[in-house]
Amino acid sequence: MNLPSTLVASTLLLSSVFVQADWMQWRGPNFNGTANDATPPTSWSATENVAWKIEIPGRGSSTPVIAGDNLFVTTAIATDSAAEASETPTSPFQFVVLCIDRKTGDVRWKKTTAELVPHSGHHQDHGYASASPITDGKHVWVHFGSRGTFCLTVDGELVWSRTDLGKMETRGGFGDGSSPVLHGDRLVVPWDHEGDSYITALDAKTGKSLWKTPRIEGSSWTTPLIVEHNGQGIVVQSGPGFARAYQLADGKELWSAAGQTGRPVATPVAADGMVYVGSGFRGAFLGAYKLEGASGDITDTDSVAWSIDKATPDVPSLLLSQGRLYFHSARSGIVTCLDAKTGEPHYSRERLEALRDVYASPVAAGGYVFLTGRDGTTVVIKDGPKLEIVSTNHLGEPVDATPVPDGSEIFIRAAKHLYCIRK
Repeated sequence: MNLPSTLVASTLLLSSVFVQADWMQWRGPNFNGTANDATPPTSWSATENVAWKIEIPGRGSSTPVIAGDNLFVTTAIATDSAAEASETPTSPFQFVVLCIDRKTGDVRWKKTTAELVPHSGHHQDHGYASASPITDGKHVWVHFGSRGTFCLTVDGELVWSRTDLGKMETRGGFGDGSSPVLHGDRLVVPWDHEGDSYITALDAKTGKSLWKTPRIEGSSWTTPLIVEHNGQGIVVQSGPGFARAYQLADGKELWSAAGQTGRPVATPVAADGMVYVGSGFRGAFLGAYKLEGASGDITDTDSVAWSIDKATPDVPSLLLSQGRLYFHSARSGIVTCLDAKTGEPHYSRERLEALRDVYASPVAAGGYVFLTGRDGTTVVIKDGPKLEIVSTNHLGEPVDATPVPDGSEIFIRAAKHLYCIRK
């Protein structure tokens, strides 16, 4: 089910160059993985329904974003070919944002925001460009974690930069990967690591710090969710052991709920006055929390509408569509669909044989749900209470980034290429 239209309008700084349905930040126009107005193809291959395919230099698993005819994607490019494989890099990387014409695949501009030697390595499955960009049609914000946060115009001109937020020391040396979130004129940046964790809000226009709230949590790779309730902006952030909510205005903590597993990655979703937060690393937990009346420690109170402790998502985020909550078990091809209001299953722990290891998050568009595995296979199922497989599509190239349905197309960022799938 969609977030209220007032929230969508306040979240996105609308301009005449794009429509409200564009995929302008991580998890899409409703911030729940859905693109209600999109009608992308449900079948493709490495050649079928491929409108264009371009090589993306370097390495990254960030999801592209779109406003109008501009598509933005980030990447990190090693200046020394041997540096990419090194656990302790000694050569510089270029931290790059590309603007691509969504109709043709032509690169409109390429901007190097920083060139430096990273202070730490990264997970073997990923590079240094995991955070998804954000756009409002006039500007684009890109985040390279410890390497900096940058605001550019849609023409590629630098507006501001922040390279002083700190240097993350993450669990296992896995590197940073959470994405910021834009709400109105505020850019909220999470900073959970093995050092002094915090969450902060920056002025989206100037980069100036507005507030910074310490957190006791260690490393996590989850992106915040911003919702609006009773006229108040609320930031919901998962973390090891807890989900917490903060006032968007000043960063004050509103409530917390125990139960989350270690080092969460999945992004929460929300609808109809409820927030859903789940994690699934070395354990399983998904809690449905009522926003009305939530205050202080809400663990085991009436503010918890329901919870489950089996088959919850690890890396892939939750999908909330038409009152149904979809998610993978850990990062496998085992899928569950629940009634979001009650937590009762429409179906539970159904195995999709074509999917094995999964990093990409599920997305919904045009009455279908798209689930993509790391080998580049996408299984399309009907967006409904019964599991019905529509198609199984093989791209022939590994995929970790989440596909982006927008208009009549779906864009898939693979290991080396970006694909536009269109009938």
